This record gives sequence, structure tokens and C-alpha cells, in this order.
Amino acid sequence: MRIIVYGMGIIGASVAAALRLAGHTVLGKNRGRDALEYALSHGMIDGIAEDYAGADVVVLALPPRVTMRELDEGNFPDGCIVADICGVKEALEKIVYSRPRRWRYVGTHPMAGKETSGVRSATSVLFLGANFVITTCAETDPVALGVVRGLASDLGVGRILECGAALHDRMIALTSQLAHVVANAYVTSSLAADCKGFTGGSFQDMSRVAPVDEAMWAELFCINSACLVSEIDRLSERLQAFREAIAQGDEEAIRALMREGKARYAEFFHGN
Repeated sequence: MRIIVYGMGIIGASVAAALRLAGHTVLGKNRGRDALEYALSHGMIDGIAEDYAGADVVVLALPPRVTMRELDEGNFPDGCIVADICGVKEALEKIVYSRPRRWRYVGTHPMAGKETSGVRSATSVLFLGANFVITTCAETDPVALGVVRGLASDLGVGRILECGAALHDRMIALTSQLAHVVANAYVTSSLAADCKGFTGGSFQDMSRVAPVDEAMWAELFCINSACLVSEIDRLSERLQAFREAIAQGDEEAIRALMREGKARYAEFFHGN
């Protein structure tokens, strides 16, 4: 299968490398030349594409608003399957299905990454064992869906989950976007600059995703603002309950809050 991956950042280059390793012919497309040359010289891609001519599948591995623009204006071959890896989905579906298209769209979201970015952080094993979300709707072409599921398997993912775009955006607000907001806010404490020697696994776990690409994440936050604000409000209410119990020295209330959290944690990780 001839696949063009547009976007040679960590995710796009990792997708390209894994699919090439699986036997597909993979071409890279990128706005900057340096990342393409690096990917080519390191065996992540077979060649460089200037456009989408001849593509069976196009994978858009671009920032959210660039992805939206490309889905609206991209000159994809007739019958081509176009998949994106963007962290929001409902806004993209609205653009795709705003008018008839001669190509077939399937939204995807590989649940993998690193706190580093760029083609030099890419690896063909990034998705091994990872969750992989595919968003579908009434307009989703079943043949295209089957092809994308096959490509996800070629990436080595551990679980493929299909859901609607709205559900995806609600869940991602909790499992990904809120985590990045919390990590970034957490490290702004005035004590953080002097905390070396006082940190362990808890601090590292909480702060790991703080230094990510602020431009891309700001776009994701704002595009999915309603879902994310709802989760921020829910967390703020919970933190306020802890604050009040701690300020009042109410150990029973604290224990009750923590027991509920432990129960929710056990419920979440049972079977996940």
C-alpha cells in the first residue's frame, strides 16, 4: 500500500517508520525539509512527496488547526483514504462532512507519545501495546474503516477502540487534556525551583508532561473548550472539598474523600 504521511514530528515519523517496517511504501511530506531529510536518512520513509498523487492512504500528523485546514482544502486523490491523528475529533468531522468529498475520511487518535517532540524522538515502536481510538459516524466508509484498522494493527497497538467523535472529545478532555493542564499548573509553585533533592516518583509522575508544545496544546484546549472546562470545574470542586477538610482538620472527611478516590481508581483500572 502506498501511504503518504504529512507531518514529520514525533507521531508522524513514528507512524511512517512503523508502517514502512510492516512492508508498506511510505512517503513523507512536511513543510520543512530538515525533518524529511532526517527521516529519509534514518530509514523512516522511502521517499519524499511533494503532493498526494498516487496515495492509497494519507495520514495527517499535523497541529489541530493545520489539520482542519488540510481536511477542508487538501487535494486528495479520488477514493483515497484520509486519516488524521489529531487529539480532537468533532470539529474535524464537521469540516469533512460539510460538503461532499471524493475521498474517504477516518478519524484516529493513537494514545501514545513522549514528553519530547520532533522527528529525532520518533521510533517505530512508539505504538507497541498502546490504545488506538478510531472515530466513526454514519458517513464512515466501512471499507476505509477496515483498512485503517489493519494499519493500526501494523503499528503494533494493543487495543483498537471505535467510538463517536463527541464521546472521544469528552473522554480525552479527562484522560489527556486535563492531565496536561494539571501538570503545567502544578510545577508553577514558587517552591518548585528549590525542590531538587526533595522529589521522588510522585513529583515526577505529576510533572512529566508539563514541558510540552504549548502552541499545539493551546489549540487542542480551545477547540475542545466545553469538554475541558467541564473537567476543570469538576476537579476544582474536588480540590475545594479537600481544602476545606484539611483546613478544618477533619480527618474523617479526608479519609472519606480518599476512600472514594481509591474506589474510583480501582474501578477505572479493572480491565483497563
